Amino acid sequence: MNTLRLKKQIEEFLIEDVGYQDLTTDAIFNDQSGEIEFLAKSNGYFCGEDVIRVGYSTINSNIEINLQVKDGDSIQKGQTIAYVKGPINELLTGERVILNLIQRMSGITTKTQHAVQLLNNPRTKISDTRKTTPGLRMLEKYAVTKGGGFNHRFGLDHAVMIKDNHISFCGSISNAVQKVKDQVGHMVKIVVEAENEQQVHEAVKAKADCILLDNMRPNEIAEMLKLIPSSILTEASGGITLQDLPKYSNLTLDVISLGCLTHQIESLDISAEVKINS
Repeated sequence: MNTLRLKKQIEEFLIEDVGYQDLTTDAIFNDQSGEIEFLAKSNGYFCGEDVIRVGYSTINSNIEINLQVKDGDSIQKGQTIAYVKGPINELLTGERVILNLIQRMSGITTKTQHAVQLLNNPRTKISDTRKTTPGLRMLEKYAVTKGGGFNHRFGLDHAVMIKDNHISFCGSISNAVQKVKDQVGHMVKIVVEAENEQQVHEAVKAKADCILLDNMRPNEIAEMLKLIPSSILTEASGGITLQDLPKYSNLTLDVISLGCLTHQIESLDISAEVKINS
């Protein structure tokens, strides 16, 4: 994860949340110091080390941060994630932004790990999609990798992906692939989305680098895979739920991409509580 980009994003998030000042905290506290504990309130997998570090160091580089877990670690309800010590004003001012981010990231990491376990096939990679929250793509895709998943393209400039609307406007897969090859460099991969057997044949003939089998059930995919040479990567996507994943475990797919990893998320329950030294 790019720390410079993360710092810039967190600065923007804090400015949005704080506005001109934290009226409540600034009215109650002055120069007092304190400590808060980030605590897991449910079982799952943690993600967000850098969010805690960069978040608080952005507010005050002298805030002490003592992380107890690493990204991707399994965490249990009641487990301490981190201790953070410094001026009370600054601890409380940064608390909500940091919590929101690590809860969401940990929810994504947890869901991705669950998907990997359900598929139970090391040959096939579980991947995310571009169905991310605007502004949070870097964080959400990073969280996928910490759950054992892999990243699909980050943006429209990352790879060529010829989808149904491109094909409809262009007239055919062959035309679309040829136009791309005439325009982009040889380092750019070309993925073609295929919805039926005819389109699979056409994508193979056009020498696509990867064929995405869209909205097909496992038995249909098994038949399509027989038509695709091993030199072409295969991906399945569309309409695949976590509950369905075991049905795909025996297929020789290279990738299964799941939009639900980043856009149908339940954030992991994490709290920030005052640490009282007895």
